[in-house]
Amino acid sequence: MDAEFLIPISLFAAIFGMVYLYFSTRNKERLALIEKGADASIFNIGKRAGSSWKVIVLNLAFLLMGIGLGVFIANILDTYTGLDEEAVYPAMIFFMAGVGLYIGFTQTRKALND
Repeated sequence: MDAEFLIPISLFAAIFGMVYLYFSTRNKERLALIEKGADASIFNIGKRAGSSWKVIVLNLAFLLMGIGLGVFIANILDTYTGLDEEAVYPAMIFFMAGVGLYIGFTQTRKALND
C-alpha cells in the first residue's frame, strides 16, 4: 500500500480512537458515580445552556483574524524590509495566531463572567 493512502486512514483512526476512549471513559465514570448513589445533577455543574458553541465560535473567529493579520503584516514586512520571506511568514502567522487566541481567551472569560 502507498503511504499516501495510509496516512489519512491512520489519522482518522487515531481521532476516532481518542473520541471513542473519551466517551466510553466518561460513561463508565458516570455509571460508577450513579452506582455509588451520587446525584445526577453533578454532571451539569459548570455548564451553561448554549454557551459552548459561543465559546468555540468566538475563539475560532479571533484565531482566524489573527492568522489573517499575521499574513498581512508578514506581507508588509516582506515588501518593505530586507527580511527573509521564509522566516517572516511563519513567524508572523504563529505570533498573531497566538495573540488572537489570547484575546479570544480573555473575551471568553469576560463573556462567561457577565
